[in-house]
Amino acid sequence: MAIAKDKLLELIIKEFEDAEVKITALVDDGDHYEVEICSSKFNGQSKLKQHRMVNDALEGILGGKLHALSIKTKPRE
Repeated sequence: MAIAKDKLLELIIKEFEDAEVKITALVDDGDHYEVEICSSKFNGQSKLKQHRMVNDALEGILGGKLHALSIKTKPRE
């Protein structure tokens, strides 16, 4: 299965309203992406917590519609 880049962006923005998001397709199959997210919701959170927040926002699509996702997070200063 695959997920469109627009749908992935929609799920991220839904949870991180103030986010600056960059999504890069690692392979042109809709299954492999890299996301870079900068949001104030990450302020004061550990990297592990930030990544868990992103995973939660994706509503369980990892391992199903989305095979591989590289996540880079950054607090908004």
